[in-house]
Amino acid sequence: MNKFRLLLSATAVVLLAVASSPLRNKFRPNFFPSLNLIWLRGEELADLVVTNGTIYTSDAAFPFADSMAVRGGRIVRIGSHSSVQDLVGSETRKLNLQGRVVVPGFIDSHVHLIFGGLQMARVQLRGVSQKDHFVNNVKEAVSNMQPGSWLLGGGWNNDLWGGELPMASWIDDITPHNPVWLTRMDGHMGLANSVALKLAGISTNTVDPDGGSVVRNSIGEPTGLLIDSAMKLVLSDIPEVSVDERREALLRASNHALKRGVTTVVDFGRYFPGASPELSWEDLSDVYRWADLSGKMKIRVCLYFPIETWTRLQELIKQSGRKLSQWIYLGGMKSFADGSLGSNSALFREPYADEPLNHGLQVADIDMLYNMSLSSDKAGLQVAVHAIGDRANDLILDLYKSVASENGMRDRRFRIEHAQHLAPGTAARFGEQQVIASVQPDHLLDDAGSATKKLGIERAHGGSYLFNSLLAGNAQLALGSDWPVAEINPLGSIKTALKRVPPGWENAWISSECISLNDALNGYTITAARACFLDEDVGSLSPGKMADFVVLSVNSWETFASEASASVDATYVGGLEAYSKKLNQG
Repeated sequence: MNKFRLLLSATAVVLLAVASSPLRNKFRPNFFPSLNLIWLRGEELADLVVTNGTIYTSDAAFPFADSMAVRGGRIVRIGSHSSVQDLVGSETRKLNLQGRVVVPGFIDSHVHLIFGGLQMARVQLRGVSQKDHFVNNVKEAVSNMQPGSWLLGGGWNNDLWGGELPMASWIDDITPHNPVWLTRMDGHMGLANSVALKLAGISTNTVDPDGGSVVRNSIGEPTGLLIDSAMKLVLSDIPEVSVDERREALLRASNHALKRGVTTVVDFGRYFPGASPELSWEDLSDVYRWADLSGKMKIRVCLYFPIETWTRLQELIKQSGRKLSQWIYLGGMKSFADGSLGSNSALFREPYADEPLNHGLQVADIDMLYNMSLSSDKAGLQVAVHAIGDRANDLILDLYKSVASENGMRDRRFRIEHAQHLAPGTAARFGEQQVIASVQPDHLLDDAGSATKKLGIERAHGGSYLFNSLLAGNAQLALGSDWPVAEINPLGSIKTALKRVPPGWENAWISSECISLNDALNGYTITAARACFLDEDVGSLSPGKMADFVVLSVNSWETFASEASASVDATYVGGLEAYSKKLNQG
């Protein structure tokens, strides 16, 4: 009876606090009632109490607080300073925010975590804006290598030096004894030197594989560029990365993410067109499980696997459930519909303006993709498909509609990864069909200058990165980076979503598609969590959820909301400090 009275009393306090809150304006963080975790027993004290700040919770029922209490890695109470004082004991750690803003730990909805960690230790070509610099970077890297060893790297963007695509002849003279493979920033095109082409047996007689192409010059000779599934012709000859290298890559990538306030990632693995579907499974067994068992996991990961392996994921979930530990979650299945805009392989209804005979590439057989999606969905697995061009997005929306009709109603949360270019009327379909749009704002910074050239003004301005239109159609918008395609930097990405001003531009690109700070923050927190079924554990600073949060450098919510500028002072995972700017500067 006493327990029942305690439950009723606590429930009444929560309802009264929410009902009486004047926070109908989501940007008025000036009144902080409290929410208590009902199962917290009175004799239990907090491990950590956070006070004296503006805490944005991403919880619509209780958007702001100034204090919170943490025990056992989870939030037990959030509200006003006075509401957490009875939980403070002699062993309780105290964090005085000194007025700073706190937000939930960022969830990056689309990364390739281990691949990104590997790329950090390879030839870096991101941001290179001249051919000479491209060549010099390769020359410097190969000078330290043994003959015969592979030189790997990437991140190049030909649009930065005027659009000319690189060729093997650029680097052949400086790499006569080493095979070279350098991926474009989007991961859908790569450059091989002549040594690598010879090893792979690529010649004028090589036939383009389905869903890919070997770029050739005017007399039919390969230039060294391979697009989408054609990349497998070289990838199959590159020695597998060692287990130790991959483990080091995970730790390197995790530390990098924490510096940017990222506490959870949705990891689509080392799975690209042309890559082996085994890589994602090898990383689960060799890297993630090792890190978990040895206590080396630093951020939470939600893993997606190649759709052709759906039966393996189904069996693993039957055996272990979706939550392998507090660090590792099993997400769902991933596939590809097309390539990328930068590689002219995104699939469009109309041809490219700069290539009148090219509509892009459909990299998957649509009937096979439908059958695998149908089976995955019937098995209760979430499906996520990469689609960038307008034709690709319509194909996948049609496919999802057919699968849902065949398998019946359920909470499936289909995802389309990227959803960059949409035909008129398509944005509304995401909300109508309850399909999640998993988008990467910083991609628009790279595409703004080239989209008009590739698509023409009307198509580029009418259908590119329609964030506001998707929200207006009641779509769930999950934000991410696609790292290492773009930098993992939620605060920068949020600013891009708000402002849409590319480097060197004075005005926004398609200003009508700018979104609010609230929508952008939610896209990196609660909506991102819902998009991968993690919203019971993370995504908001709510009682019962993991105490993953980020302390920002700003101490004015109004300034943050208007300027969208801030940096990460500290990142906490499970109530423990995982990154501190002060410690790293010291």
